[in-house]
Amino acid sequence: MLKLGVNIDHVATLRQARQAEVPSPLLAAAECEAAGCWGITAHLREDRRHINDDDIAALVKQVRRLNMEMAVTDEMVEIASMRRPNSCCLVPEKRQELTTEGGLDAAGQFDRVARAVKVLQGNGIKVSLFIDAEPEQIRAASEAGSDYIELHTGRYSNAAPGEERRRELDKLIAGAELAHTLNLKVNAGHGIDYENIDDLLKVPYLCELNIGHSIIARAVFTGLRTAVKEMMDKMRPYVG
Repeated sequence: MLKLGVNIDHVATLRQARQAEVPSPLLAAAECEAAGCWGITAHLREDRRHINDDDIAALVKQVRRLNMEMAVTDEMVEIASMRRPNSCCLVPEKRQELTTEGGLDAAGQFDRVARAVKVLQGNGIKVSLFIDAEPEQIRAASEAGSDYIELHTGRYSNAAPGEERRRELDKLIAGAELAHTLNLKVNAGHGIDYENIDDLLKVPYLCELNIGHSIIARAVFTGLRTAVKEMMDKMRPYVG
């Protein structure tokens, strides 16, 4: 069964817009779990623009499974090693970006990534690398010892329906197939919504989808539990 990880960053974004106490990412996580999601994802960015250190500390204690997204920096490796979420997803990060714009260059910064993977795994944390579906990057993830890759689906999600999107889908399919041959487990995420998810279910060997913005946006109108359940219903036909 394909699992859903709900990214709650944008709940924290709304809170930070007023420097307020609400809405609470902790309560949002509880609502998502009550709706039946597999896990919770939260990105502790270096600039702390939404999720903050206290959120991570509380989420680790509260949720069943926390996936902490993080840059490959000494600071973030130290925080994750101290807090010990269930998993960490190593992502690229730029201060000026609105959201993560592409996959991690695992091949280009291999030594740094491999060191982070080793430290995190040494603290009992599963590690995923958020990468584009490029053979060089997938092989680098395998050589670095990563447990998972998370395929960056942003180009697929942003592509116009038709030939352009089919080309991006084919890349994701090929990437998942290569990862499987290298004994890497495969997750996917970025820009997935209630419309473009249908064709994405053609990608084989997927374990988990990490979805945030579209679920939080829908929840404004339907409530969070309903939005999560509707996404899970969309995922149900997946056969792998």
